[in-house]
Amino acid sequence: MALHSTPSQLISLVEILLIVATAATAVSAIAKPGCNDTCGDVKIPYPFGTTSDCYFNEDFFINCSYLFNPPKPFLWHSNIDVSSIGTNGSLEVLFDVTSDCYDVKGKPDYVKSITWSYLYISKFNVSNTENKFTVIGCDSYGYIKGSIGDQIYITGCMSFCENETSVYSGSCTGNGCCQIDIPKGLTQINVSAYSFNNHLSVWEFNPCTYAFAAKKNQFTFSRGNLRNLTQNQFPLVLDWTIPINETCEEANNTSCYACKENSEHYEREDYTGYLCRCNNGYEGNPYLSNGCQDIDECLNSNNCTHTCINTEGSYTCKCDEGFHGDGRKDGDGCIPDTNQFPLIKVALGVGISLVVLLLSSAWLYLVLKKRKLMKLKEKFFRQNGGILLEVELSKRGGSYQTAKIFTAEELQKASDNYEESRIIGQGGFGTVYKGFLSDGSPVAIKKSKIIDKNQTEQFVNEVLVLSQINHRNVVRLLGCCLETEVPLLVYEFVNNGTLFEHIHNKDKTPTISWETRLRIATETAGVLSYLHSATATPIIHRDVKSTNILLDHNFTTKVSDFGTSKLVPTDETQLSTVVQGTLGYLDPEYLHTSQLTEKSDVYSFGVVLVELLTGKKALWFEKLEGQKSLVTYFLTSLKQGYLFEIFENRILKDGNEEQLKEVAQLAKTCLNVKGEERPTMREVAMELDGLRKMHKHSWVNAQLNQEETEHLLHDNSNVHNCGDGSSITMGYDSLKDHALVVLDDGR
Repeated sequence: MALHSTPSQLISLVEILLIVATAATAVSAIAKPGCNDTCGDVKIPYPFGTTSDCYFNEDFFINCSYLFNPPKPFLWHSNIDVSSIGTNGSLEVLFDVTSDCYDVKGKPDYVKSITWSYLYISKFNVSNTENKFTVIGCDSYGYIKGSIGDQIYITGCMSFCENETSVYSGSCTGNGCCQIDIPKGLTQINVSAYSFNNHLSVWEFNPCTYAFAAKKNQFTFSRGNLRNLTQNQFPLVLDWTIPINETCEEANNTSCYACKENSEHYEREDYTGYLCRCNNGYEGNPYLSNGCQDIDECLNSNNCTHTCINTEGSYTCKCDEGFHGDGRKDGDGCIPDTNQFPLIKVALGVGISLVVLLLSSAWLYLVLKKRKLMKLKEKFFRQNGGILLEVELSKRGGSYQTAKIFTAEELQKASDNYEESRIIGQGGFGTVYKGFLSDGSPVAIKKSKIIDKNQTEQFVNEVLVLSQINHRNVVRLLGCCLETEVPLLVYEFVNNGTLFEHIHNKDKTPTISWETRLRIATETAGVLSYLHSATATPIIHRDVKSTNILLDHNFTTKVSDFGTSKLVPTDETQLSTVVQGTLGYLDPEYLHTSQLTEKSDVYSFGVVLVELLTGKKALWFEKLEGQKSLVTYFLTSLKQGYLFEIFENRILKDGNEEQLKEVAQLAKTCLNVKGEERPTMREVAMELDGLRKMHKHSWVNAQLNQEETEHLLHDNSNVHNCGDGSSITMGYDSLKDHALVVLDDGR
């Protein structure tokens, strides 16, 4: 019997799988056939669309701009940035935070201030149930203005506090933060922020007032927001409906009725229009033809005790052979037939016993196997510094889960089982492989060569440092893997090699001009300046060299290898450490005193500058005794007036003589033996940026007098146009009520 039933059972199983796959494909459709259902990372469900053939009417036009990478969707022909669209009548856009900032003397800080932000959406409404208006500050108040029909609506809230310790995180009731509801029916919104007394009494911990309208649960107030609100945009929920001039019943009889097969319409309270939803037993997009597909209740939890039979829009229950009844849990269920009860009882008893035995054995095997695997992964987790990483990140309020946690199998497959031909270099504590993820994107996988405590600490240190960094010229950490015998880090892949190769490899040297070298130096200096002064905790790289400066196909700089970097507590200017670095680039003062400071990076960067000028390596042992050190060779040549004789020929051909002298002098100051006599990386970055701009815009008349310059820079207007539809007001009266400015479809 079993041999004859097996083929038919397999055929039935295949048919069921095909039906399920077909249904899943139908349900997954969200856009009209032949239309794009995404723009960048945002899904675009019908009735919305990116072309006239793909949307219901012009109210639902999404302008997908390919000027960005990835592309960005905008509402209509405006600059309103769409972040999410739902078929339930909601749409999320990004709305700017307004700020009012002052310096310690109570004077307006126009650089940080964004005096007001607005949104004009005549076709949709700002949701009063999904959004809140929030004001943050201890000397602060804010207004929200808008239009409801032909009426102007204005409301606001005030926020005070005497000192920072009196403010409680999570509370937004007026002490450091206030929050109110948004009224129904707003088609226009204008938010402004002000201060009562220019933050004079609270400036030390609260220099700014912040005001914004945002989706509920997208913002949780914390005491740290008083010092700085890092987020400059929040999602704002808009309500939309299908517009009609008739009632829903009348619209149902017209050709423009939006609800398709197996769906129904319903009205929203206080809205002139309707929405569509799938009938009970169906799911999908109700605005598409055949968009609502039957739900197979038999694949999910249902009310049947024995057999479930799916029907269009519903299901029925059936009892197995030898039973009778309605087969429903909430009904009679399935009752055994009287004449078969003893036999069925025995069969059920034996069958249940066998099933229980098999299940128990399988469960025990799986439990033991899972426990063994968990112990092995826990061992590797501890061995790879997972506990240390958790402790250090908890001190800094971070989490390693912000990056993707890759499995060992994913990275093994990506690197072709760590094939030797995939090796692209040596990292600070291991080997770097080129790999390809499942979506085809290239990555760099860094793998430890051996396991020891020192390399575990370097692995943890690199994750900690990179978690503090957000800079376009730093190699981005994509994730890590802790469940393998050695720790693994996964980075973005930079495809054009290292700066060292382009300077010293004869095959690549002709391709890198002086202008490109100066830009690479400027970008590298900008990264080091950012590490020293712009991160939450200052960072000293400690191993700046040309092999740690990667280049992409556009020769854009990507600084890498933070395995030996140090996070510097804000109350310390130098650290006593074991000396680490690379000979030829190592700060001599740090080498002799073991006192690590930000100026140690300045020295190493000075060596890189000399490499860019001369095309010579930091150390080369085949030369004469006085020429083995590039720094000594450079400084001696500079002192004796032989500077242009040591420059690389390509540099002399491409470079401006005065500009080359300026860069050489800058390198000299970076290479001062005493750290206190070296400039900061911020000063170096500004100097290099100035040299680039001077070279780039040589047509600028340097003799423009100060009065003319100020006249050109400070026109009579007090409004600066940002170029994206928004503007920053350079002067205002914080207590004067401003007239509402309406700009068509702008923000």
